[in-house]
Amino acid sequence: MPKPPIDPIRWQPPPSRPLPEPDLTATLHIVDVPGTAAEDVVADAHGNIWTGVEDGRIIRIGPDGGSVDVVTDTGGRPLGLAVARDGRLLICDSHRGLLRYDPSTGTMETLVAEVDGRPLTFCSNVVESSYGTIYFTESTSRFHYEYYKGSIIEGRGCGSLFRLDADGTVTELASGLYFANGVTLTADESALVYAESSACRVSKYWLTGDRAGTIEPLANELPGYPDNISTGLDGRIWVALVSDRNALNEWLGPRAPVIRAAMWRLLPYSWLPNPKSTVWVVAFDPDNGHVVAQLHTQHPEFGLATGVVETPGRLWLGRIAGPGICYLPIDNNKFVQHP
Repeated sequence: MPKPPIDPIRWQPPPSRPLPEPDLTATLHIVDVPGTAAEDVVADAHGNIWTGVEDGRIIRIGPDGGSVDVVTDTGGRPLGLAVARDGRLLICDSHRGLLRYDPSTGTMETLVAEVDGRPLTFCSNVVESSYGTIYFTESTSRFHYEYYKGSIIEGRGCGSLFRLDADGTVTELASGLYFANGVTLTADESALVYAESSACRVSKYWLTGDRAGTIEPLANELPGYPDNISTGLDGRIWVALVSDRNALNEWLGPRAPVIRAAMWRLLPYSWLPNPKSTVWVVAFDPDNGHVVAQLHTQHPEFGLATGVVETPGRLWLGRIAGPGICYLPIDNNKFVQHP
């Protein structure tokens, strides 16, 4: 497929601040799954891990990583997932919108395919509250997953945060977001926490109290690109950072847009600025944004971590651009280090 056109603008990359906590090391256990780019990972009530791969298949992994089963196929490109309170699986699909799958019946339904008459282009991540309201992000209204670099290179804020009510009404809570990505609820459901990858920040959208409807930063000026996020067992906010900052893309941002337009038109897609493979996950305090745990390392068989979910004793990671998922042993909310 030919690359879609882009319309870049000048943009100033955000400052970068190093994270304060020292890095730890941990043993990575790789779990093979069919297909590639298992972008997100979520856990159900039985401890099973669910993920979706590039060719559309949805896969269930047993709690110990020993069983791997292909359960269904979206027919598109599944990205962010969430397990609803009734056990059904919410699926963000870049081509089909927001879907819901019932494991007990095998039924797949479309919840949101368009907003205000415009098809969802890059439905990215989703979470459901305890009272049934669904919140989801769209990374960009201009590009599908296969050409996500177009959004990064353009430098435009074309992402959104949405609410889906029980009656089917979709409300845009925030717009103009810079590659809106992971979304989760704080443990007390007083706020949504969401990531903007190209803005290198994680923010809180307040749902209750005097601040309801307002947004404040939780962690900004991050030294890497936050992707999917989740709420840990103790309420911490886990964030998968897919990569360190890309120096070339950030150097190009403030310069003449015609340079990026020419690069997009003339270069093969794979030659355009790529994320740097790393294994990077950070836990933030949901109240003050302080780093409470961090792993930033390299692994020969795993990198570009994009999904994260905590189960008792384990932290699971999904990825893009490669095979498999992995888990890291954790004990008392700290990574288990190499002996």
